[in-house]
Amino acid sequence: MPKFTVLSRVDAYVDYTCEVEADSAEEAVDLAHDGDPSVKWTEQGVVEFDSRRLVALTADGEEDESYVRGDG
Repeated sequence: MPKFTVLSRVDAYVDYTCEVEADSAEEAVDLAHDGDPSVKWTEQGVVEFDSRRLVALTADGEEDESYVRGDG
């Protein structure tokens, strides 16, 4: 019986936090967004949400789009 490699892709966010000294929340967000070198990010973890897609992979590792299950 043949074997197939199946990819399951689950949508997720990787959450990071940082401490920013600023006069307001808006300024803190702007400094973090603009890549201020004093900002040090700490990974908080991965949060998955319910959007899943499953597809078989070809021998070359490409997705075989002829049959896909799920959304995403």
